[in-house]
Amino acid sequence: MRLYLVLFLGLFFNINGVFAGTIDPGVSDTKYVEFGKEFKSIGKISGIYQNGIKFSGSGVVISPNVILTAAHVVQNYKTVKVTVEQKDYEITKCIWPKEFDDNTFGKSDIAICYSIEPIKLDFYPPLYDHEDESGKICTLSGYGMKGTFITGALNSDSERRAGSNKIDYIEKDLLMCSPSRPNDKDKTALEFLIGSGDSGGGLFIGNKLAGIHSCVMWDTKDKSASNSRYGSESGHTRVSKYRKWILENSK
Repeated sequence: MRLYLVLFLGLFFNINGVFAGTIDPGVSDTKYVEFGKEFKSIGKISGIYQNGIKFSGSGVVISPNVILTAAHVVQNYKTVKVTVEQKDYEITKCIWPKEFDDNTFGKSDIAICYSIEPIKLDFYPPLYDHEDESGKICTLSGYGMKGTFITGALNSDSERRAGSNKIDYIEKDLLMCSPSRPNDKDKTALEFLIGSGDSGGGLFIGNKLAGIHSCVMWDTKDKSASNSRYGSESGHTRVSKYRKWILENSK
């Protein structure tokens, strides 16, 4: 039995700033940044916890006053805001499923945040409504640390990146992805894996939101696979499982 290290991908820091994912080392980073510009519903989540520590992550605007993110990003929050297209919106309340447990891998890591001021976008992604995610090609976007599948996530430039991947399988509440190697037949054009700071961002099948970025995991015996490199796997909370809960709490 392999032992895995799980890294939840919110950022915690004591200085201002936002630390998007790792990319195929054979593809120009410019392509990921350009693709990221299409994901206008992806915003930066930031705030202060009750203990005074600042935090940051990503979020998905699904309607003018509703943003989805990862529960582990906003739990124990004191103040929260979301920044969308360079404008800040105050978050007045965040909720998550009562089953959420930050100490249990893949357990209900999703939250709804509410903004009083409407966030006006031309398009709000609908929620994925099928249970056929495994094997689907997907796109992913967020404001995480950048790097390649060789270097791992290294540093921050506050850019929104986006890329593609395939959903390998479903584990508990999570859609699981991994970076394809150069000669893999299933390798997508803009192969991408989430990194620190991407938590709460979105995984899309077509134009529908199918996952919320949660974590990255790797075999503890393989240090070369750590930190969003080749051999890592990313977990994304399955929106189809929480669709009813989201809709009931988004009215």
